[in-house]
Amino acid sequence: MNPLQYPGSTLDDTDTVVIQKGKRAGEPNVITVNCPDKTGLACDICRTILDFGLYIVKGDVSTDGIWCYVVLWVVPQSSSSKRWESLKQRLLSVCPSCSVSFYLNQLSPRANASPVYLLTFCSSDRRGLLHDVTQVLSELELTIQRVKVTKTPDGRAVDLFFITDNLEMLHTQARKDETSKQLHAVLGESCGLELQLAGPKYDNLQYVSSLSPSVAEELFRCKLEDNVSHAQALSSDMTKLKKASVTIDNSLSPSHTLLQISCINHKGFLYDIMRTLKDFSIQICFGRFLPVNKGQRELDLFIRQKDGKKIVDPENQDAVCSRLKVEMLHPLRVVITNRGPDTELLVANPIELSGNGRPRVFYDVTLALKTLGICIFSAEIGRQCTADHDWEVYRFLLDEDCNIDLSTMVGRNQIVDKVRRTLMGW
Repeated sequence: MNPLQYPGSTLDDTDTVVIQKGKRAGEPNVITVNCPDKTGLACDICRTILDFGLYIVKGDVSTDGIWCYVVLWVVPQSSSSKRWESLKQRLLSVCPSCSVSFYLNQLSPRANASPVYLLTFCSSDRRGLLHDVTQVLSELELTIQRVKVTKTPDGRAVDLFFITDNLEMLHTQARKDETSKQLHAVLGESCGLELQLAGPKYDNLQYVSSLSPSVAEELFRCKLEDNVSHAQALSSDMTKLKKASVTIDNSLSPSHTLLQISCINHKGFLYDIMRTLKDFSIQICFGRFLPVNKGQRELDLFIRQKDGKKIVDPENQDAVCSRLKVEMLHPLRVVITNRGPDTELLVANPIELSGNGRPRVFYDVTLALKTLGICIFSAEIGRQCTADHDWEVYRFLLDEDCNIDLSTMVGRNQIVDKVRRTLMGW
């Protein structure tokens, strides 16, 4: 297999995904996807684009229920690398194939999930180390599934990364050698590094250690009130988010429901909309994502239920609108609290019903903390179940030795605000 080819893609699908690069600096790049349709395809495309550090400025989607045509204008975020060929192959891997073998494969048992590998290393600790390692893994197309990070009394970092390979080539010696080479460039040649299949060790880290009832209630609450405590205080940008508008209109089309959304812009805006609609098994028949206007993002979607009918039941309409407002209002939860004598930062995001988590959360949080000059004493990623959602939870114990007073409300609000702004792309 070509080292850039993703499982499930074929290199002769030259017209399925086409990427046209902007002719001038700052000009958007145009991604065109032309393939058989499936419910949730727009979500999978938006998640992939977000994972590559790209921002969607506008787009169009149309489908007849059998074939889908998507055009998206994207620009790289400031620190992202432009790996266009890798992006094309990843997009091909989420597109249904038009070949006969694809439909036969749908009737066969599901293929095994990608194997999980355990990357272990011990090195001298420093501010920003965790983010630097995360950036290397991202550029290598290695996805972090779980993390366990601790610091020894002599100041060394002992890190366990449970990772999967988007290229599914990590079983080869060449891929292992390249991974080791890139990591040693960041960690130093003296760093002890080991890479092996995770086995049962991964199962033991599926869920985070228990949260206190008060912290869990604040982290997973359905609504963000105006009078929340300092742990999750509203910045001016978050206050604007409360003005999100979601309306449903069945009068303009005999066969489709018009969904109109207006909200302050943020980095994962389209992904948050698409993953919510995917969880409701709602099909998008036509959509237009307008460019940002005075900080606001608007989109019109003609949709229908999985059975091909309009959404006419008032309870179903309210459920869809309410869920969309919650996801736009509060797509990521950021809380800072005490964990015994230590200061802990918690970040949580909903998991799709398909089991996929949100891309680049760990990357963005570690970047924000590195920018603030805060060293991470320990970190872990796990999952937590509530009555309404399954959540991915990121826990960071912060080192007190920094320029920010972690014991004050002002210092803690500064951390929460910086982390949230980085996650939202503000």
